[in-house]
This record gives sequence, C-alpha cells and structure tokens, in this order.
Amino acid sequence: MSELRAISWAAGSESAPLSALIWWVIPLTAALGAAVYVIWVTKFQKRYENQTKRSVGRFKSFQNSFKSSDKEKEQS
Repeated sequence: MSELRAISWAAGSESAPLSALIWWVIPLTAALGAAVYVIWVTKFQKRYENQTKRSVGRFKSFQNSFKSSDKEKEQS
C-alpha cells in the first residue's frame, strides 16, 4: 500500500527531479550494481572454487587419518 502511495505521489508531484529520481536513477543504479556484481563474480569465481577444493581435500585427509588409526586399534 505504501509503495502505491509513493508511486502516485511521485507521479502526481509537480517536482520533475523527484519523478526522475524514482523512475530513472534508482533502476539504473540497480542495473549497474547487478552488472558490476556479475563481472566481479565471474572474475573471482575460480579463485574461490580452488580454495574450497583445497579445504575439502584437507578435511577428507583429516577424516581418513582417524579411519586408519581405528583400523590399527581393531587389529591390535
């Protein structure tokens, strides 16, 4: 309801700059922000994937170290 009130207030307003702010500046800023985010994600995505794989590999070797010690205990 408040969105409708704001839109009708801006549309019926005598202030052209306020209408321009609502109808042009905010959507353009959102589109520009989305484009910058997509570029940033594609640029740095491989770096973060590599770090994740490394940490997962270390965690698996950590888990496997417990499995091997459990087998040694069973054999004893």
